[in-house]
Amino acid sequence: MRVLGVDPGLSTCGLAVVEGAPHTAAVVRAGVVRTAPDEPTAERLKVIHDEVGRLLATLRPLAVAVERVFVNANRSTAMGVGQAAGVVLLAAAQAGVPAVEYTPSQVKAAVTGNGDADKEQVAFMVRALLDLAEEPRPADLADALALGLCHLRQGGLPTPRGGGAVGGGMSPRLAAAVAAAGPGAQVARRRGSGA
Repeated sequence: MRVLGVDPGLSTCGLAVVEGAPHTAAVVRAGVVRTAPDEPTAERLKVIHDEVGRLLATLRPLAVAVERVFVNANRSTAMGVGQAAGVVLLAAAQAGVPAVEYTPSQVKAAVTGNGDADKEQVAFMVRALLDLAEEPRPADLADALALGLCHLRQGGLPTPRGGGAVGGGMSPRLAAAVAAAGPGAQVARRRGSGA
């Protein structure tokens, strides 16, 4: 499974393509897109949209994992993050690639086992899980890698292009239920039954 993880931001947007199984994932490409605050917002969003579209076309991930936007004390930052997330979701839809949004606590729990982990703990675990020489910097890059890992640990949901079973042979309906349950959800199967 190959997935594009995106930590959306208008000034700095983390982009990371990871592939493999949850415990043997590797980095295909990772970096950040930076836009200048003095440029028009529309131009800045176009830069992010175009780079995401280029990665989707050239590296062909099966899914995009995006951090879900929450409004915090800094509303102007939250607005920029929301705008960046919107163009990422648009680029995924235009490319026909399923996009999934994860809350920060879902990502932290999937990568560290603790939904309240701090940025340093996330970066440490991303380095360990991906066998990197050093911790990824800036934090936007570490978060994008963590989003990709989170999606791999969810079983590669949602259903990829063209439908069919996902997540180890689960039906799309069961896969969606497991995804909604969040990290750590388990599926028990009866002998002789399908998903």
